[in-house]
Amino acid sequence: MEQMQGLDAAFVALEQPNAPVHIGSIIVYDPSTAPDGFVRFKDILGFIENRLQLSKTLRQKMVKVPFGVDYPYWVQDADFDLEYHVRHVALPKPGDWRQLCILASRIFARPLDLTRPPWEITVIEGLDNIPGFPKGSYAMLSKVHHSAIDGVSGVDLMMATHTLTPDVTPLATPDPWRPEANPSQVETFIRGSLKSMTLPWRQLNATRKLMPGMFRAAKGFLKRDFDAKAILQTPKTRFNGSLSPHRMYGAESFKFGDIKAIRSLADGAKLNDVMLSITGGAMRLYLQGKEELPNSSVTAMAPISVRDESEKNAMGNQVAAMFVPLGSHIDNAHERMKYVLEETTKAKGLTDALGARQTAEMAKLAPAFAMNVGADLFYRFKLADVSKPFMNTVVTNVPGPRIPIYSAGAKVVGVFGMMCLTDNMRLGHIVHSYMDDVTLSFTACREAIPDPDFYGECIRKSFEDHMQAVKVSETRRAAQATTKTAPAKKPAPKKTKAKPTTTEKSVTGSSKTIN
Repeated sequence: MEQMQGLDAAFVALEQPNAPVHIGSIIVYDPSTAPDGFVRFKDILGFIENRLQLSKTLRQKMVKVPFGVDYPYWVQDADFDLEYHVRHVALPKPGDWRQLCILASRIFARPLDLTRPPWEITVIEGLDNIPGFPKGSYAMLSKVHHSAIDGVSGVDLMMATHTLTPDVTPLATPDPWRPEANPSQVETFIRGSLKSMTLPWRQLNATRKLMPGMFRAAKGFLKRDFDAKAILQTPKTRFNGSLSPHRMYGAESFKFGDIKAIRSLADGAKLNDVMLSITGGAMRLYLQGKEELPNSSVTAMAPISVRDESEKNAMGNQVAAMFVPLGSHIDNAHERMKYVLEETTKAKGLTDALGARQTAEMAKLAPAFAMNVGADLFYRFKLADVSKPFMNTVVTNVPGPRIPIYSAGAKVVGVFGMMCLTDNMRLGHIVHSYMDDVTLSFTACREAIPDPDFYGECIRKSFEDHMQAVKVSETRRAAQATTKTAPAKKPAPKKTKAKPTTTEKSVTGSSKTIN
């Protein structure tokens, strides 16, 4: 039995009928690499069952404390049933990308059963009309409650259910897993009530550790190294407000080399800066198309992992956050890229000053009862419709392997992310990198984006604007280089006068030639 941390418990508190708090992915596989060139559903079940021992997450369920006086617990589920968690469906013909996105949206909109281990995998066949994927490919749509994993531990979970070769030889090690009985509700209530009495002292101790960071941040604000405009100037847009129960989904894929080329638009830019700038351009184009573009920039929350090596395979969330304006008020992609880099540099500086690890630790001490009541009131009274937002979207970067990986012998040929939404944040983005591809996926409330194909076009157009800016920049640099290296024109030879044979002095003292 293991108790949740504060941020994990916050995700449980945020769970509402219209806002299930799970994250996930759509991974596409080519079965031609598997033994005999195909994969059956029972092969997938057998492969996952054999590798359950590599992940603590897959067989743990949450047990809540009565009246929410303390954080829930994780318990090894004595009634675990793999076939409940892994399902099997097929797309109707023709089996195209839009059909896959519609099905994914419907599956993702449904809440998980939180009395069981909070995850599901749906195997989806019939993807024969999606460009870029081999015939016979299938997908696995996974969703896992956000209280169980963050982006980094999600990658660890993916690696536990995949191999580096097509080999499907089962693990020979015995499974050490042992089920656990549910903890006593009376015992957890008493323990939680007593623990809550010590909370003020624990919070005081955490605040003491945070004080040096607060002083560094205050000094940075006074020196104007940091500012709070990302939060203070966040506009109210269609991406804010109360959630409906309906979801929309889409994704665009880019080549890693192109993303690296875009980095050249701003010295020191990283992949994350590029994707933030592309997202800002996409949101600008979409709001412009709806005649709703605000004068100030939209703001994104970008999670930062504070997980160290000792926590690499641990479940739960180890993240801090930074808030970054995305430059949606800037039309030029080159200028937006430089603006985003400048803002992310300031945001990272503020996070470093505060101490990302210390901030994350402080989040673990939020009172459980207050979190539960506050989240419920915010949802019931639809306060998202009247409150000022401090962000318009989330953009999270989940780096994947640069080498091929396999499941049940089938090679992974595409990875796309799916994001949970909450009231006042009706659009989320996930950046996934795998081998030579980078994907930008979005999950949205239908009320915010009823036309996901149009938003996908905006993402693609924003990417193309950045690529065009790269071409213009390269052309300008080449012209400047040519000007610098061009050989200088030789000066015309001076005309030399013939030597006089005889000279005589003029009255002025100058000499002249006598012919």
